[in-house]
Amino acid sequence: MSCDLANGRLEVCKTAVGGIDAIYFVNFGDITGITYVTGEDTIDAVAGVTNLYKFELKGTNSFDQVINSSRENGTTFAEQTLTFTLKNQDIATHKIAKLLAYGRPHVVVKSRNGNFFLAGLEHGMEVTTSNVSNGTAMGDLNGYTFTMVGQEKLLANFIDATTETALATAFGSATIVSA
Repeated sequence: MSCDLANGRLEVCKTAVGGIDAIYFVNFGDITGITYVTGEDTIDAVAGVTNLYKFELKGTNSFDQVINSSRENGTTFAEQTLTFTLKNQDIATHKIAKLLAYGRPHVVVKSRNGNFFLAGLEHGMEVTTSNVSNGTAMGDLNGYTFTMVGQEKLLANFIDATTETALATAFGSATIVSA
């Protein structure tokens, strides 16, 4: 049967950390093709992308995936949830907030462990909430908090890259736009 396990997993060392360092947006529909590492679900190359729009993150940001499976309906899908904060309000980020809310981009997520994942591969990710906050006290957040959700057939694929340069190469030498 195609859903039978083929191997197990040993307990790993405690060398990983949580959190994400950066996200890269790809406009929905720009991806025209995907190539996978032979025998794996790892993405080797992505075609059609000209620009990856990079957002550096610091602090409490998260990327979570939940597998939802229903015996009654015979369905399984992954819900991908990205929560991130952009500090300081400005005109350019107001426009970005609006465009993110209107669109449904694909999102590359870079973990603090140096892994890259492609979320919203088929259907994109959509902003479900965006809070623009001025805070109350002097030390409160002045900025934007976003929650984006995507529903896909599979968990977000690993991308065969360990550096930002390798990521750009995997995306057909796409330009990484950070400002």
